[in-house]
Amino acid sequence: MTARMPPEWAPQEWLWIGFPHDADEWPGFLEPAQEQIAVFANAVAESGQDVRLLVRDGANEARAKALVSAAVTLERRVYGDVWLRDTGPLVREDGSALRCHFNGWGGKYLMDGDQTIGAELARDAGLPVVESDWVLEGGALDGDGTGLVATTEQCLLNPNRNPELSRDDIEARLARDLGFDRVLWLGDGLINDHTDGHVDNLARFVGPNRLALPRPTGSNDPNAAIYADASARAQDFGVEVCEIPSPGLITRGDWVEPASYANFAITSHLVVVPTFGSQHDEDGVAAIAALFPDRTTIGLSGDAVLAGGGGFHCASQQMPRL
Repeated sequence: MTARMPPEWAPQEWLWIGFPHDADEWPGFLEPAQEQIAVFANAVAESGQDVRLLVRDGANEARAKALVSAAVTLERRVYGDVWLRDTGPLVREDGSALRCHFNGWGGKYLMDGDQTIGAELARDAGLPVVESDWVLEGGALDGDGTGLVATTEQCLLNPNRNPELSRDDIEARLARDLGFDRVLWLGDGLINDHTDGHVDNLARFVGPNRLALPRPTGSNDPNAAIYADASARAQDFGVEVCEIPSPGLITRGDWVEPASYANFAITSHLVVVPTFGSQHDEDGVAAIAALFPDRTTIGLSGDAVLAGGGGFHCASQQMPRL
């Protein structure tokens, strides 16, 4: 039987985090994004968990060193962007690391190092690497530890990923490679999500068969229909839905941001929730805190990180305790 990928709340050894380095990918936001990632890394490290912060080169390392505490370990690596949830290793319960193909989120963002960083991190951690034969990003999946996984049709059935694979083919690969024997197919992800609708920005398991899903806030919430559809699908599947607030309409100029409190990172001692300067931030953090009574939940500013295309969950990948 295939070893499963443990749920994110299972015990962790350390957390890999990517540090922003490419000004072209963060136009006008590189420095504040670096500062927000550093605050995230510091919070996790000071909670008592090891943090391995990836830096690209000497200048990037010097910038990170000026922002993080001595509790954070810096590792110089070649990586394109910081989204280690998608490019990092998916570690299974048997101590192996799965690496699927990575094609730059459907060919949109191809950067040097992103196709190799996952295997490099795994091998340096002493993990055997198992290569698979299809395109998959970690942020496209969220599992509950029992064999149930949530994903979106918008991403996993997108022809820019695996056009030769049917829904049944993908379900078979999820079972073969990660031990997921039941698949909750949600529909679309958030509007303007660069990843083609990753589920980790929409719906997150917080326990066996318990799924946190946003509810719309305000009459102009751009994702209201998406939340309603996801909730209906989850309930029809027999999953318990735990509602959390949406940040509401968050814009950058005329651009509607795919802002979501669901992009929280679960670490050994903390749950870290991105906030956006919304009037709903406090309620969003409190709702997620209620779902994790065994951990401290904090909200940290994540608007500059979001300007680069993701959040704290996207920029991190946990190493499970084996």
